[in-house]
Amino acid sequence: QVQLVESGGGLVQPGGSLRLSCAASGRMFRLYHMAWFRQAPGMQRDLVAQITNSGRIDYADSVKGRFTISRDNAKNTVYLQMNSLKPEDTAVYYCKAEVNVQENYWGQGTQVTVSS
Repeated sequence: QVQLVESGGGLVQPGGSLRLSCAASGRMFRLYHMAWFRQAPGMQRDLVAQITNSGRIDYADSVKGRFTISRDNAKNTVYLQMNSLKPEDTAVYYCKAEVNVQENYWGQGTQVTVSS
C-alpha cells in the first residue's frame, strides 16, 4: 500500500504560479512511475504530466512550456511547477503512483483555482 498526500493548491490569478507537491509513503519510491492528473467539474480525469522511475518526462500538449514535473527520490516527493496559469487550468489535481502495471495509487487531490 502506497499513501500519497498532495499539497500546494490554492487560488491564484491568471498568469500566476503554483507548485504542487505529492509525498509518498514507503521505501520504494524511486521505483515508481509518478504522474499528475487533473479533473475539472463534469469532465474526465486527464493526464497532465508524468515522470518515470528513469526520469523520462511527458506532458499534455495543453501544459507544455508552462508546467514542469520533477521528483526528489531522497524525499519521496514529486512536484508540479505550474507557471503562466490560465483559468482553464482550474481543476482538482491528483497525484498517481504506478507501482506496477496492475497496481496504482491515487492521492486525495488538491484544488487549483485560477481566477481574477
